[in-house]
Amino acid sequence: MPIDTLRSVLIAPFAILVVIAAIRDLTTFTIPNWISLALAGAFVPAALAVGTPLPAIGLSALVGVAMLVVGIVMFALRWIGGGDAKLMAAASMWLGLQGLAPFVLFTGLAGGALALTLLAARSSWVRPFAAVGPGWVERLATPGGATPYGVAIAVGALAAFPAGVLMGGTHIGF
Repeated sequence: MPIDTLRSVLIAPFAILVVIAAIRDLTTFTIPNWISLALAGAFVPAALAVGTPLPAIGLSALVGVAMLVVGIVMFALRWIGGGDAKLMAAASMWLGLQGLAPFVLFTGLAGGALALTLLAARSSWVRPFAAVGPGWVERLATPGGATPYGVAIAVGALAAFPAGVLMGGTHIGF
């Protein structure tokens, strides 16, 4: 199996799990713990398999712990939910120190776009259309409702991944 194919297979759980987290947060306003645990658990084997040096793996684990602390503070301030905090920490492990700044930047940009989208969906002009859709769409369109920030975290993580530790951290791409 060519090395690029092997690398793709080994890093696929990252993309799959963050997309599942985004969909679950969008439709239920929850991110199950198993997703963040699976992300964290899959990181070390994937990193070892693609030849990431041990010091870089350790530093990525520290980045994950640091982001968990940041996430706990943000949760305590009621800026994000607990699932968002755990997803942010688990995803940041896969990105490492070199992918952290792009992750924060892209997540912030995606969060802003998400906020604008929710503001539009919660307007008196659009809200009546949401009422005829699935229940989760109506919940999204409810003024003052929760924000599924896991969607922004997933977009940020996927956008920053090429800059991350498992990809060599050499470029940023979409």
